[in-house]
Amino acid sequence: MLKIGIILGSTRPGRVSPQVGNWVKEIADKRGDASYEIVDIADYKLPFFGEPRGEEQTKAWTQKLDSLDGFVFVTPEYNHSITGALKNALDLAREEWNNKAAGIVSYGSTGGARAAEHLRGILGELFVADVKTHPTLSLFTDFENFSVFKPAELHLTNITLMLDQVVAWSGALKTLRS
Repeated sequence: MLKIGIILGSTRPGRVSPQVGNWVKEIADKRGDASYEIVDIADYKLPFFGEPRGEEQTKAWTQKLDSLDGFVFVTPEYNHSITGALKNALDLAREEWNNKAAGIVSYGSTGGARAAEHLRGILGELFVADVKTHPTLSLFTDFENFSVFKPAELHLTNITLMLDQVVAWSGALKTLRS
C-alpha cells in the first residue's frame, strides 16, 4: 500500500495548518487507497540549512521522507510565498524527494495561490511531480475569525480529485524507485 505524508508547512504558534491537515487526513482515510499520515515539520526541530548542528533531526527528517511514496503539502501563504520553515525542510533533503508525487492544499487571503505557485517551482527542482488539482482555502470564507477552520463543502470535490491524482502518480512513480 502506498504511504502518503500530509506535510504541515507552518511551525508558528497559533498556526491553523494542523486543522487543515487533519481535515485532509480525515477525508483521505475514508478512501482506503493508501496509508495517510500527518508529518509535522515542527516535530523535527530542523536546523537551518547549512548549519553544522542538527544531524539527528535532519537524519530523522530524511528517513521519514524516504519512507513515503507521495505527499500532500498543507501550506499557508506568507508574504506571497511559502513559509521559511517549509523552504528549509525542503532544502534539507534531496534524493528523498525524488520521483514522488505531491498535491498542494493552500490557504491565505487569496487562497494561498501564490505560495502554491512558488512551491511548484521548488518541487520541480526536487523531481517531485505536482498534480494539477489544487484546493485553495480562503482565510475570509473558510475560517471563522481567521483561526477556526470551517471549510465550505465545495472543497470536498477538489480534495477528492487531488487525492485521486496523488495516489495515481505516486503509484506510477514508485516503479521508477524500485
